[in-house]
Parts: sequence; structure tokens; C-alpha cells
Amino acid sequence: MRLKGKVVVVTGAARGLGRATSVACAAEGADLVLLDLCGDLPGVPYPLGTAGQLEHTATLCRKAGAAVLTAECDVRDLRSVESALALAEGRFGRIDGVVNNAGIAAPSGKPAHEISEDEWSLMIDVDLSGAWRVIRTVGKAMSERRSGSIVNVASTAGLVGYRHFAGYVAAKHGLVGLTKAAALDYAPTKVRVNAVCPGSVRDDSAAEGRMLTEIARALDVPVSEHERTFVEAQPMNALIEPEDVASAVVYLVSDDSRQVTGSVLTVDGGFTAR
Repeated sequence: MRLKGKVVVVTGAARGLGRATSVACAAEGADLVLLDLCGDLPGVPYPLGTAGQLEHTATLCRKAGAAVLTAECDVRDLRSVESALALAEGRFGRIDGVVNNAGIAAPSGKPAHEISEDEWSLMIDVDLSGAWRVIRTVGKAMSERRSGSIVNVASTAGLVGYRHFAGYVAAKHGLVGLTKAAALDYAPTKVRVNAVCPGSVRDDSAAEGRMLTEIARALDVPVSEHERTFVEAQPMNALIEPEDVASAVVYLVSDDSRQVTGSVLTVDGGFTAR
């Protein structure tokens, strides 16, 4: 029960890594604030998480013994973020941990010169600026309490380049940079900021993840063959499971990592070691 007594906020909690992380935190004793847009975004060519999926995540967390608050939140909108986190503070009195997981993988699948300005702006606004808005909102209160852990869910795309994913790569590289800079900003007040960089995560049906499927579509890889294609690129010859990433996040939120800040933890089966 490494998170017993802690209140953890997870963005993008409706499905995928957000759900897996939320359930893992609940199993370790945390109470949860689960946030998601709960709707689609113009310009994103695949369906995003729904209110029903967010409630299912909440149900799984409650079964693990967690007290849970859910709220719709658009990380592109500072007022939406502030409102959701005010609800969290009002319900639980504090926020001990934040997992910045909300993100999109597309629009992608084209060379840099074919990306429209709207497509570029959308990717940066969600995947990079969204995390900054959350940090901006919780940073002062955490600093005043001299306690807190922020975990940004980046990607191996935050460490290396990927062909035809310039916007996503730029956003995730920026998120790694934000992690390191914010870690230095908050180190004097004992607030920690770290990043997790997952590799190719399997689209687990229980978590209702579909990120790998959508990346495959953007790369014009047949969906029927996409898992085999991604496995072939993995040094450990296996895809990453959502629970593998969730376990890394739990460690970074917990006091086990109390001297860890500004770090980037890869969960990629050795992909970026080459």
C-alpha cells in the first residue's frame, strides 16, 4: 500500500494507460481524481475516451477500495483545468500526486512540410501545453505544502525521432524538457517532477487502449499485422503491457522515489538503448 493516504489526479483516465495507472494507484491505497475530456476532438481522426469509459475506470478503482471523484476536463483550457482541480481540492483537501497522461497520437502520418498549422497547434496544445497547464495549477499549492509528485507520461518519441510524426515527437521532446525544468523549479520545495517514456504499449482490451492501433494506421501498417510489426522492433521481443507503465508511475508517485526528480524512466523493452 505504497500510496495509502495519498490523493492522486490522473488526466486522460477514461481508458488505456490512464485506466491502468488509475487502477494501479487505487490498488496501492490512493484515492483518485479521474479527469478526461469525455468526447472527441475536431482534427483527431479517431474516437477519444467517453464519459461511460471514465465511469468504468472509476468503478474499477472503487472496487479496489479507493474514494473516487470524476470530472470532465479539457487540458487545452486553463479554466477547465483550474475548475477540475478546485473540485479535487474541495473534495479531498489536497493533491499529493498528478499523472499527466492526457494526450493524442494523431493527426500524424505525414512529413513535416505537409502538417497544417492547425494540426501542429492541436498536437502541441494537448500533449505539451496541457501538462504545463496542470503543473501551473497545482505547483503553488504543492510548493506551499512542501510535498508532491508530478509524473508526465511522455514516450520514446520524447527521446528519439520517428518518421512522419514530427508534431508528436516535438511535443513529447518538449514534455521531457518541461519535466527537467519544472523539477529544478520545485526541487527547493520538495516537489518532484519526473517523466515516464513508454515504448510500444499493447492495446489491452481491459484497458480499452487503442494507441498502438492508431499509430499503425498513421504509418499505413495493416492493423491485422500491427502487433507483430511492433514486436519485431522490440529488443526484448514483446510489447509493453499497460501494467508495466502503471507500475513505473506508481513508483514515481510513491515515497519510494523521494530522492528522484528530473528523471526520465523508460519502459520500452530496450528500444532506446540501441
